[in-house]
Amino acid sequence: MQIQDLPYPDPGVPDARSGPRFLWWLGRSQLGGQLKSLAWGLLHFLSVCGLPFCVGLAVQAVIDRSGARLVQTGGLLLLCGLGIALGDAMLHRTAVTNWITAAARVQQLLARRTALLGSALTRRVAAGEVVAVSTGDVEKIGWFVEAVSRFSAAALTVVAVCVGLVVYQPALGVVVAVGVPVLALAVLPLLPRATRRADTQREKAGRATELASDTVAGLRVLRGIGGEELFLDRYRGASQEVRTAAVRSARMWSLISALQVLMQGLLMIAVVWRGVQLAHEGRIAVGELVTVYSAVMLLTYPLQHFQEIAMAYSFSRPSARRAARVLSLERATDARGSREASLPTGDLYDPTTGLLAPAGLFTAVVCGDPDAAGVLAERLGGHPAEEGASVLLGGVRLDELPLHSARTAVLVQDKDPVLLSGALRELLDVPASGAVGAEEALAAAQCGDVLEALAQGSPAADDPMDARITERGRSLSGGQRQRLALARSLITDPQVLVLDEPTSAVDSHTEARIAEGLRALRADRTTVVFTSSPLLLDRADRVVLVHEGRVATVGLHRELVQGDPRYRAVVTRETDEEAAGLDGVAAGEKRADDVLTEDVLAELEEIEETA
Repeated sequence: MQIQDLPYPDPGVPDARSGPRFLWWLGRSQLGGQLKSLAWGLLHFLSVCGLPFCVGLAVQAVIDRSGARLVQTGGLLLLCGLGIALGDAMLHRTAVTNWITAAARVQQLLARRTALLGSALTRRVAAGEVVAVSTGDVEKIGWFVEAVSRFSAAALTVVAVCVGLVVYQPALGVVVAVGVPVLALAVLPLLPRATRRADTQREKAGRATELASDTVAGLRVLRGIGGEELFLDRYRGASQEVRTAAVRSARMWSLISALQVLMQGLLMIAVVWRGVQLAHEGRIAVGELVTVYSAVMLLTYPLQHFQEIAMAYSFSRPSARRAARVLSLERATDARGSREASLPTGDLYDPTTGLLAPAGLFTAVVCGDPDAAGVLAERLGGHPAEEGASVLLGGVRLDELPLHSARTAVLVQDKDPVLLSGALRELLDVPASGAVGAEEALAAAQCGDVLEALAQGSPAADDPMDARITERGRSLSGGQRQRLALARSLITDPQVLVLDEPTSAVDSHTEARIAEGLRALRADRTTVVFTSSPLLLDRADRVVLVHEGRVATVGLHRELVQGDPRYRAVVTRETDEEAAGLDGVAAGEKRADDVLTEDVLAELEEIEETA
């Protein structure tokens, strides 16, 4: 795989049982790139370590006054130089390719897993952790993958040089062959402590970043309540903890580097001391001594990669563990694809609660527990957070449909929808049937004032559709964000649209108009709205009360608010004391009449007069 060939047609099925297993799988998945990098690394390192032999031959040729051998040695030096240049360039090229392609593979796997899990992902893993894995962690994982091949080449080169020295000059070669493994393994006892300190630093840095994000996001509120300095002091404290942890981690890695330098120096002293003895006894020539000495000096270059691989693994191991944790998540029901991709039609039915949404009708669902409403909305869309019976659409189980077919048939809009940054035209450019245009959807969602606000915020845009939306729509109010998200959902024109509290941040006048627009635009389409707003409930074809996980009653809003105390308590926010003070059905009817007269009918009459 080359960089220009990305993305992968199929990134594969990862081994996400643990972080090390995931790293091992990732390395095996890029075996071709690893072997290329290993080959070029061997050429580079062996050419570098071949220089001492050439220097030793040249010195001995000068001592022996042999011009022919000196010319031959010059030719060998030229070949080593070419090998160094070519091997270094290609090693860098293949190593960077391994790094980028490994990071891209991990990002594709994360994106695929995120799309598969949908909204259930953030219920099981913090959104910030997913972002951290897909940004910083993939780079650390890629670093380890590309460092493995260079480390392998360096290790093979060290073994080859030690064997070559033993054959070339056994008396000194044995000293080098014994000293180099000791030098390479001397830092191993310190690596676990260095890894723990690095993990501590990353954890504290993550907490400081989270605190900073929360402070920035709520800065306006903090200033309003005078808590700005308090949170700044908390961030200063967290920042100092990060600094202390970083210093402790740096000290350990500095100690490891110092120990390596010390061991290399001791090895050099031992080689020189033994070489002088052998030269004094006449058992070694001057050229051989220069060769061994130079080889030991240049061995420090490939030995540096032993420390690099240790650092790369210590940094990538927790990153791989986090990535494996996300990639190991499974849907509550994942047996999809057993049916044809054709979309079923008909009623939407949930066997768990007994909720039925007839085809082509506007069904409103009232739940006393907002969290339970969110879970039920996810289940209706085929995204159950836990195991259970699958929702049926036209008698067909949603979990038997291919995932893209299920999501095409049933679209769920969360109570806190996300607006991506970019132009409004890009926000509304979503997969759609083509039956509903942007203007119709924006009008039904009552987005006129939103368009004006966006146009004022983007003076350079001639068309409001080209106005820019900031990250997560922060420049807009909560109600404006809700209406834009609703317009986006209406454009898709799914067979079944499930809305979870789509107007909770909208004023009553606008909410009533949205109810009318939603009902008109979704005529002959199945629409399920989770709400407790009387304005929306009064426009529904049928209202369903879900109590303690089961359907309690079904009817029209005006009927239920008069005849069902549980429904009335949820819709009117009636307290237990108020309920106890009412005298039976007559009192309930009186209260219902008051609610309808004051909260609903007046609003509707005023809107009709305005229209």
